[in-house]
Amino acid sequence: MQFSEAFIQTLTWLIPLPPLLAFALIVLVTNRSKTLSHVTAIGLMGLSWVMSWIVFYYTLSIEHFGEHVIAAAVDWLPFGSAAMGTQPLQMGVLVDPLTSVMLFFVSLTCLLIFIYSVGYSNYGKPRDDHDRPGTPPHGVEPLYSRFFAYLSLFAFGMLLLVVADNLLLMFVGWEIMGLCSYLLIGFWHARNYPDPKQITPRQAAVKAFMTTRVGDMFMLLGIAYLYSQAQTLSFREILRSDEMLTHLATTPSVVAGLMVSHVVGLLLFAGTIGKSAQFPLHVWLPDAMEGPTPVSAMIHAATMVSAGVYAMIRMFPLLSAGWRPGDPLTPPMLAMAVVGAFTALFSATIAVAQSDVKKVLAYSTISQLGFMIAALGIGGYIAAAFHLVTHAFFKALLFLGSGAVIHGVEHGHHHAEQLAHTGGHAAHAPAAPFDPQNMFNMGGLARRMPITYWTFVIGGLALSGFPFVTSGFWSKDEILADAWVHAPVVFVVLAVAALLTAFYTMRQISLTFLGEPRSAAAEHASENDSIFRPMLLALVVLAFFAITAGWVGILEDFLGLRMPFPNWFHGYVGGVLLEHPPALEFNPVPLAASLVVSLGGLLFGWWVYRGYRKGADDPLAGPLGAMYAVLRDKYYFDELYERLFVRPAVWLSETFASEWVDKGVIDGTLHLVGRGALRLGRIFRDYFDAPVVNGSGDLVGESVKRFGRSFRVIQTGRVQQYLLVGMAIVVVLGAVLLLPGLGQ
Repeated sequence: MQFSEAFIQTLTWLIPLPPLLAFALIVLVTNRSKTLSHVTAIGLMGLSWVMSWIVFYYTLSIEHFGEHVIAAAVDWLPFGSAAMGTQPLQMGVLVDPLTSVMLFFVSLTCLLIFIYSVGYSNYGKPRDDHDRPGTPPHGVEPLYSRFFAYLSLFAFGMLLLVVADNLLLMFVGWEIMGLCSYLLIGFWHARNYPDPKQITPRQAAVKAFMTTRVGDMFMLLGIAYLYSQAQTLSFREILRSDEMLTHLATTPSVVAGLMVSHVVGLLLFAGTIGKSAQFPLHVWLPDAMEGPTPVSAMIHAATMVSAGVYAMIRMFPLLSAGWRPGDPLTPPMLAMAVVGAFTALFSATIAVAQSDVKKVLAYSTISQLGFMIAALGIGGYIAAAFHLVTHAFFKALLFLGSGAVIHGVEHGHHHAEQLAHTGGHAAHAPAAPFDPQNMFNMGGLARRMPITYWTFVIGGLALSGFPFVTSGFWSKDEILADAWVHAPVVFVVLAVAALLTAFYTMRQISLTFLGEPRSAAAEHASENDSIFRPMLLALVVLAFFAITAGWVGILEDFLGLRMPFPNWFHGYVGGVLLEHPPALEFNPVPLAASLVVSLGGLLFGWWVYRGYRKGADDPLAGPLGAMYAVLRDKYYFDELYERLFVRPAVWLSETFASEWVDKGVIDGTLHLVGRGALRLGRIFRDYFDAPVVNGSGDLVGESVKRFGRSFRVIQTGRVQQYLLVGMAIVVVLGAVLLLPGLGQ
């Protein structure tokens, strides 16, 4: 089927709109019907998926598509003027190879998460009378319609960001996702824990929102500074122009020693540090696991953190302006290489000591994003984009798989409780606290939940870079190959991080699925309930892509063999850059490193945890000693930030600003003025108003009263007397008037 470019332009404008329409319809119309709400959300998300894949298919049919992009824009904000040399800010869409690849996996991943959410929210089950809105449900989710409305708005934000043709419109989608992450992480806002130190969903939502705002503030400064220097924010006019890039890379900035492109790049990268949870703003992402699992999958695979890396990939020509392979790295590239590599290793070390099945994956995401950022920092543009795509599929698979595990264990726990109550065992005793996300409470789930097990293993092997079979191997191997050629130190750091990744992945698989059940909940866990059908469907589809998505980026001379198919991903996505990056030549050293760290880490993880028994300490606790507690407690960064930033901020707001400045200075000044006005009023009342104003008025009144009393005697009420007085007055007047005349 052939499509015209005008049709594809129109379609691209429409891609983000169906989820936005779903949000509006659910909020205003269908919110009372759970069925209509999820049908609306899934149906309209499916429409965006179809349109996205049509655009993707169209771009594949155009040879050298990167040299001829699809773009359209309209005037949006009338800033600037021709006299000033600036243009109005525009709202537009841009489809190039990077956009089309993003549309391919973002739309599909979002759709699968929507479908998964139907089962995860217990659709079809009766409502449990004990469920309260804002807490994890046992029956159908009380806020079911609201959940799908928020998911739809989340998807709209990401799709808007992907198709945007300029930085400002991309930032609008960026901020919409920031709002949605706050709403969805805190979706179970009424949930509390017995342990006051454990963060609640409401606190996690605030933490995520405030932490990412730090990065967003710097990013907005970068956007404003770029507009002041380039007079435009259009990707095409900045990133596809040698003249513009040269101008930005050679113009001194307000910071001594740095060019404009350097300052803008560093500011934009600060936004990605917040959004993609890189060190030191990594602390919000693990706590974001307090939200429902589909939200975790959306944040980690389809939206939010992927948006941060996508922004850096999109802006790479600016970040690397003036740089050529072999040259010293530009300041933004150096910052990305250092921060990315450190974050990859740093978060991988924390993951090895976590017990929460989702927090292991959260730190894994931080680590894998570090791989991508480090790859960009050393010039591995293609490798970073490739790993972003493969990571989306296998990380969505792992998070949704962990959600299925948690669901199965929760149902097993309730089933075990019912059996105990039916048998009369401790029927009236308070239920002991049970954590369905703690891997040490699981075990033996491979037999109870086989589809979840095998799909989770596929995702775990892809994350570990299991050789030749999984997509994660091909993309991670390319990052290591780039690092080996351009930055050996980064190569060593990432190789160690990859070894730890394979280790904690097998640790997670062993504790969760292998061995014997270590709790009654694990014994009774099952995936046979009808609510698991949409969940398992999403897992199977994602497992397929977790294996096959990497085949499009295999080196053409891999292992010295001539592959029967070209390295499609390199040739396609590389067309975004003005100079197509040369393909890497096959090198056995990074391949050998990939094989050793992947297989070695998996084997070591299985060997350490193969015989773990219920009630035993973590096998790592002994060898690591005190370091185990440090890793388990995340290097105490939460406590450190609490002391350095949170407590001072609370003191500044509650004590200094509220008590001292507001109540002490401002209120004190106002109260002083008020008391002075009252005293001045009393003085005027006592010495002027009462004696002068009131006295004068009283004198006039009293005089009138006295005059009235004096003449009151003539008011007798007798007509005869009034006639006599009248006659007397007439006589007197007549006399006065007539007597002078008579005298003459």
